[in-house]
Amino acid sequence: MRCTHAVGQFETKRLRVAAVSLFTVALLVAGLMPVCSVSAATASGNASDAAASVDAGAASGLDANAPLASHTDAEAWLTRIDHAAKQETYEGTFIYQHGGSFQSSRITHYLDHGNEYERVEGLDGRPQRTLRKNDDVWTFLPDRKLCIVEKRENKYAFPALLAGGVPHVLDVYDVRALGADRVAGFDSQVIELVPKDDNRFTFRLWSDKKTGLLLRAQTLDSKGQVLEQIAFSQLSFNVGYDRRTVANGLRDMSGWNVVHSPIDSVDMAAQGWQVPQVVAGFHAIRELRRPMAAREPGATPIQVDQAVYSDGLSAVSVFVEPIGKSDRKEGIASSGATHILVRKSGDFWITVVGEVPQATLQQFASAIEYKPSK
Repeated sequence: MRCTHAVGQFETKRLRVAAVSLFTVALLVAGLMPVCSVSAATASGNASDAAASVDAGAASGLDANAPLASHTDAEAWLTRIDHAAKQETYEGTFIYQHGGSFQSSRITHYLDHGNEYERVEGLDGRPQRTLRKNDDVWTFLPDRKLCIVEKRENKYAFPALLAGGVPHVLDVYDVRALGADRVAGFDSQVIELVPKDDNRFTFRLWSDKKTGLLLRAQTLDSKGQVLEQIAFSQLSFNVGYDRRTVANGLRDMSGWNVVHSPIDSVDMAAQGWQVPQVVAGFHAIRELRRPMAAREPGATPIQVDQAVYSDGLSAVSVFVEPIGKSDRKEGIASSGATHILVRKSGDFWITVVGEVPQATLQQFASAIEYKPSK
């Protein structure tokens, strides 16, 4: 049951923070996948992506050399994008592309009597659907008749954007307006968030001119190559919806194995872990403890601590777990824009993952210290 929970939770492919690789991270942390296999699996994908990718601005006629926008304009654009994802009524299909692979999902989002409702259904691979009312989330895995109940941890799943306030983002990114474009039949405004240092990637955002809803997001490396992107392929606004969409999905739970996610808050500093703020702009936003399935059947689940740091747009997670009987190897891996680093520290495995350059992860990993309380 614990392993099923971990797999189900991390298979969702639309999180902006370490989006594609959270499932991979779950396997790494649980010791179910060696780092070298991830490196081998992603190397060919990254190579093919690099060969096929071109400068995103040149390909679409956008003005990549546009002047930087004023702070006031930049703040207004980002605030509008963030607000639209939460307040608009929309239904559509979006596609997530990374490392040579694609996943498509169907989303319905609406407000009713002050409550926010959302339904997301994966259209590829194993069936999976997620229902949400405000911060309460139910994830259904029909082939296992499993329903996972948990509180929403990430409030920045596509088409939402920001993990923190707009001011935090503008502390570490400059913004420029690149021009106009069309996505899924909608006229859009394109802006680019350019990092003020080498510790993060560049982001390009396409937002609907009428509503501000994010239509497409790309992550680019320092050479302007697209590492990954997520975009609507079909979208409708103000669609007629059944306000019972989420309620009906929860009404008949007979025959389902309902599991409540055992995630608790934790004070990692009190546990002896110190992560100095070595990368400018990244702030701690939460610390959690979650059980992960042990490799041996019937063995006690492993307690894994997770600290999440964000600059308002990008994020880095640090996972800490006892070494135990794990035969995992130290190493690095990548998939799209997400990098993973695994190293041993005394009697613990440290796994650092983030949608940031590898050098940024190295800074986090090098700064982590364990000083047990006396």
